Amino acid sequence: MDLSFLGSPHEYDPRRNYSVSHSDWQERVNFDRLRKERLQRAREKMEQFDLGALILFKGENVRYVTSVFQGNWKNNIFIRYAVLPRGGDPVLFETVGSDLECAKIDAPWLKGKIRPAMTWKWAEGAEDMMVKKMAKGVLEVLKENGVEKEKIGIDIMDIKAYEALKDSGLNLVNCWPAMSAARIIKTIDEIELLKISSAYGDAAMWKIKNEWLKPGVKESYITAKVNEFLYEEGFDFVYDIIVASGGNTNPYRRWHTDRLIRYGDLVIVDLNAIGPGGYFVDFVRCFKVGDNWTQAEKDLYKEVYDSLYAGIAAMKPGNTTKDVAEKFNKYVDDEYGSVSLQQFAHSIGLSLYEGMWISRAYSLDYPAEIKQNMAFAIETFAGKPGLKQTTRLEEDIIITDKGAQLLTLAPHQAGFEKYRTQF
Repeated sequence: MDLSFLGSPHEYDPRRNYSVSHSDWQERVNFDRLRKERLQRAREKMEQFDLGALILFKGENVRYVTSVFQGNWKNNIFIRYAVLPRGGDPVLFETVGSDLECAKIDAPWLKGKIRPAMTWKWAEGAEDMMVKKMAKGVLEVLKENGVEKEKIGIDIMDIKAYEALKDSGLNLVNCWPAMSAARIIKTIDEIELLKISSAYGDAAMWKIKNEWLKPGVKESYITAKVNEFLYEEGFDFVYDIIVASGGNTNPYRRWHTDRLIRYGDLVIVDLNAIGPGGYFVDFVRCFKVGDNWTQAEKDLYKEVYDSLYAGIAAMKPGNTTKDVAEKFNKYVDDEYGSVSLQQFAHSIGLSLYEGMWISRAYSLDYPAEIKQNMAFAIETFAGKPGLKQTTRLEEDIIITDKGAQLLTLAPHQAGFEKYRTQF
């Protein structure tokens, strides 16, 4: 396409987001290309890691290679799975009954390679019998493609499934490195879907600030209104809308309660949801209810804001996760050597946590390369003992050839916009 008029690539401009619906007069999201390119990336990483096949139980991995989605409730409970053999097409094992019939209708690109899943979990005394039926079905696919003697990758562990597959003679290895390597680099259509989800997230934050948030409403009310808005707009799943107000901001309570929001409260809203094309938005804004910010509150906001944007500025191809982690303020990640999930960055996509995390707990000593077309949510926090309430922020970004580009554009508090013009 001739994009000389735009002066920059469409895919990296968050204000040039398409509708998620198809049209005859504009390319928009090309879902056929999305399906093919995701599958091709999985195949390439299988070759790189020398895997004869992938056995996938994790819902987002199943969706990545088969492009079938039947509700978030089915993810990661071992009732459906997929097999991708080297040189062959993916085979989906779908829950029997209506789910199986819907998959046949919805996914013609699978060319009929949809088989009944054997659900062994929660089968009590029948568990051993059922899990053997599952393993037999998987082995049949591997034999049909002549890869049963090769290394076979499996993504998540269920001890009964692992034992049954091992008893079938399979050489099982961890396929998470291969799937993570495939998924953390986004295709052009994945980037477009991330932009679309972010646009809805921005709209939800505007509605929170200007329509719903006021003294006398409950945290649960804000959570309910965001759920209503996003589901009305066609979101696949609203993962979690965390609303913490007043004293619930320190220590930060990462779930909503029925607490009544009071005049003068700080309110942290963390929006996590899967957009209409299957891709996450995950970002945070902090609001002051009904009153002006005190100087102490402004100082806390500045601490979080400055750390956040210093980290974003370090997120560019050729840098490493160490360069980003160094910009985070010291926190309990340093004290305990573990990730707090409050002062860190994580890749996003089909999953809230797609593959790579950045934390002072380990990134300073074990740096990983940041590459073009990675997508991250990066978040910072200013919680300390003795504070009555505190602040937290988060942004979604895509890594371009030049550096980080913001995907979330909801405004910050007045006076805290100086860095955003860079992104």
